[in-house]
Amino acid sequence: MKIQNAFRLGLFGGLGVIIAVAIGTAVGELATILTYVGAALFIALGLDPLVSFLEKHKWPRGLAILTVLAGVLGAFTGLVFAIIPVVTDQISTLVTQLQTIVPTIFTPTFQDDVQATFPWLDVDEVLKQVNLFLAGLDVVSIGGGVLAAGLSIANGVFGAVIVMILTLYFVSSLATIKRGLYQLVPASKRARFVDIAEQISDSVGRFVMGQGALALVNGILSFLVLTFVFHVKYAVLLAFIALLGSLIPLVGTLTASVIISLSVLLFQGPGWQVLAVAIYYLVYMQVEAYVINPRIMNSAVQVPGVVVVIAALAGGTLLGVLGALVAIPIAASVLLIMKQVFIPRQNAL
Repeated sequence: MKIQNAFRLGLFGGLGVIIAVAIGTAVGELATILTYVGAALFIALGLDPLVSFLEKHKWPRGLAILTVLAGVLGAFTGLVFAIIPVVTDQISTLVTQLQTIVPTIFTPTFQDDVQATFPWLDVDEVLKQVNLFLAGLDVVSIGGGVLAAGLSIANGVFGAVIVMILTLYFVSSLATIKRGLYQLVPASKRARFVDIAEQISDSVGRFVMGQGALALVNGILSFLVLTFVFHVKYAVLLAFIALLGSLIPLVGTLTASVIISLSVLLFQGPGWQVLAVAIYYLVYMQVEAYVINPRIMNSAVQVPGVVVVIAALAGGTLLGVLGALVAIPIAASVLLIMKQVFIPRQNAL
């Protein structure tokens, strides 16, 4: 449609800008929900190869889906029950220590005892600064900060539950969702689209399975080493941290290793276990990077190493942990489309 009148052109242009801003605002408002959906769909695509594997071994699809979902729920429940004892024990320890420390603070000789213990310390000045600091505290701000922290934890738990529910739905109805999407493509191009879409879906599934295998190896080895070699407290929880960290490409294992080493320092105190655990994870990261990872990932996604690094960094910058997770399969999908669609089209020109 030709628009001759300048006023009409400006009006339509302004309406286009308003609609674009409205769509952008709506997407921003729905960012959290879209993140939940994306994470659940990503996990579902990763679990679908397990369902297909069981189907190939003569399992009915319903029973295969039920088995996979039961395994996911079991792993989630195990994580929860691994965390609860640690939190309970640490709270109990903190309360016991406070019961021992607090009565000593209010004794008449407390200030003299501290001065005798630390003769180089000006206790009067320290107490004066503490009083000034406490007097300047805003109770409302403190309460707001505590409330915000509590809400963040509650939102995190709520998000995990939502992702779990969506994952259960997507796994059980993934085939139906695919068929519905394929019907939206024109019949003349549907076969080609279905072929590429299935290849992309398989690539994503293989990547998730490969990353899950890496995480499982790290989790099992961590549990065995921390329990039977170093005799570390809360080995189950620390092994879960190692497993979850390995799910994040590039930096996940390093981050989990640092957290575990600091946790051992917190739980055990300074000692040989801290140094031994740090050395173990330093060695393990080299073995994972040069031995385990190539063997597992070479059959999962065919993506050059430099593309993996760039994709993971870009995805992590844009969408955080979820972006780092989905960046590599997205890069593999883009390369697949370029090889099978764009390059043949360019060669035909």
